[in-house]
Amino acid sequence: MNVIPVKIIRQIFLIFVLFFMGSLIFREMLPYLTGVLGAVTIYVLFRKWMTILIVRKKWNPSFAAFFIMFLSFIGILLPIGGVIWMLSNKIGRAVNNSGQVVDAVKDQLNKVQHYLGFDITSKIDTTAITSWVSDKLQNVVGGTFNAFIAIGLMYFLLYYMLTNRRALRETLIDYLPLANENVKDVGNEMQAVVRSNAIGIPLVALAQGIIALIGFLIFGVEEPFFWFVIVTIGSMIPFVGTFVGIFPVFLISLSSGETFQAWAILIYGIVVVGTTDNVIRLYVLKKLDDVHPLITLIGVIVGVPIFGFIGLIFGPLLISLFIALVSVYKKEYSKNTSL
Repeated sequence: MNVIPVKIIRQIFLIFVLFFMGSLIFREMLPYLTGVLGAVTIYVLFRKWMTILIVRKKWNPSFAAFFIMFLSFIGILLPIGGVIWMLSNKIGRAVNNSGQVVDAVKDQLNKVQHYLGFDITSKIDTTAITSWVSDKLQNVVGGTFNAFIAIGLMYFLLYYMLTNRRALRETLIDYLPLANENVKDVGNEMQAVVRSNAIGIPLVALAQGIIALIGFLIFGVEEPFFWFVIVTIGSMIPFVGTFVGIFPVFLISLSSGETFQAWAILIYGIVVVGTTDNVIRLYVLKKLDDVHPLITLIGVIVGVPIFGFIGLIFGPLLISLFIALVSVYKKEYSKNTSL
């Protein structure tokens, strides 16, 4: 009769306890995961700056860390906070106008069904669509405000990471169950992914938003800067892209009786904004590691429900890091496994 060694039983019990406690900790920390990812992102983006300030400029590490934290607050948090504030103020209006927009769509479908010969609009529940739009918009903004709870945690972690770079690196090497070369691979992959998600994708989206803004100004669209923000945000979502902003403007213009304006902005969005998207994306992302659109799409689907608005960036980052870890796991253990 085979007897399980006591040491193995203790090990299994310890693993179970660690997993149980880790699950509890992760569940409670999940709302603040934005802060952790934010600290990692800012650290990767400003790590070289920190080295330059300390090594070349001979700055005090604490002063250099506070300076970088101040730059990140001015250059990253304030713009994001401004966008969130504007979006939250527009939520009520968007919800109130959603029924009007749906009615405009039904009016256009009435013209289509006249040629097709069968009823379409009677199958559309305007109230249900309006309620769905309201819930989704409020969920996105509500999730966004949860991210601000994690700002304190983010800067606390960021300060430690900036002022204790060597200790952080040694700790990761000691505690990660990977070979040293694979730890370096994870670090390099993380840097490439962060640069692409936190710099490349927002730059492409901003450029598309500016091009769309030019069209909004030319054709006299109301509140062009608001729709510029919407187009910029939508450009971060693959396969949907700028139509998140262009199509609602088209529908609102139709509902207001501005037929020429509506079709002009729709054609401008398809031809001009859609064409320049490929050119801008090719120019910007060729200087950085390109991220597959499917990874970005899955990242947005996963990230927005968890992180809110900021999930547009952190979602793809999370998926990319997961894939990198899977690749490292395969490299680490597949060579030692035989069938």
